[in-house]
Amino acid sequence: MRAARLHGLGDVRVAPEAPPVPGGGEVLVQVTAVGLCGSDLHWFAEGGIGDAVLAEPLVLGHEFAGVIAEGPRAGTRVAVDPAQPCGTCQQCLEGNRNLCPTVRFAGHGRNDGGLRELVAWPAELVHPVPESISDADAAMLEPLGVALHAMDLAHVRLAGTVAVVGCGPIGLCVVQLARAAGATQVVAIEPLPHRRAAAAEHGADLVLDPTDPDLLRRVDAATKGRGIDVAIEVAGTDEAVDVAVQVVRPGGTVVLAGIPGTDRTSFPASTARRKGLTLKLSRRMKEMYPRTIGLVDRGLVDLRSLVTYTFPLEQTQEAFQVAALRTGLKVIVAPSA
Repeated sequence: MRAARLHGLGDVRVAPEAPPVPGGGEVLVQVTAVGLCGSDLHWFAEGGIGDAVLAEPLVLGHEFAGVIAEGPRAGTRVAVDPAQPCGTCQQCLEGNRNLCPTVRFAGHGRNDGGLRELVAWPAELVHPVPESISDADAAMLEPLGVALHAMDLAHVRLAGTVAVVGCGPIGLCVVQLARAAGATQVVAIEPLPHRRAAAAEHGADLVLDPTDPDLLRRVDAATKGRGIDVAIEVAGTDEAVDVAVQVVRPGGTVVLAGIPGTDRTSFPASTARRKGLTLKLSRRMKEMYPRTIGLVDRGLVDLRSLVTYTFPLEQTQEAFQVAALRTGLKVIVAPSA
């Protein structure tokens, strides 16, 4: 089989490797689609993310899908949950598998991810998908799960008002989920014009540039003075956090789902304190695949239109370079096209 490994900053090499041998309780998956995430770009451009750094050549990719290659379930199309929690710690037993301190995560640290033709993965972490969901859609179920977990933390009320700060693929999923959850006003705030256009296409009632000097006045007018109940930040910058704190109403909630480039986030403390805001930090996701599959299968969330580019495995280096330009939305690599 072939695998794409990150050897250093901006250095991805595709080479043949021995295929993985499934262990007990694992299945062999032929990988058909891998989405490149913002956290993958941190690895590509910076050689790490947070306190994790590149120690040896690493196969990136945690948004992936494929087909079970052998055994009684051979031929079954599946989406792959990239997180392998221990299942026995206090966090896991409490249902917070996303907070497991010893979780093994695909494409992170020393754990190889999906940018290869074959992956051996625990059988309980591969989820069958219906024919209505394409390979790329199935890979995109992971970012949709991240968006859904952030929405769960936000506790959006029926007929509530929601601001989404940062409209990359996860932010655009949040826009759609907020609409599906019955929000009466969904405000999307994004600096890139093509992403603002995508937010409008996916259901945002008001789309704003964060540098707009009339931003707060326009939000106030759109919500008829009621303000924003919940702001979900999905950009990973202090500027985005600042905007989220500014637009939300007194007593509102800010959910931080973006991953910053450095291991520190700041926000205007005086504004947050005077407003009495609730701040929540979102960590990956819990058990979301059954819910995300249902949302896409029923047509409540459109993932297909979020895919801008698709590359074969041998062009993974180019795929990362295109993704880093941020000229589109989601970049997909198809290892076994």
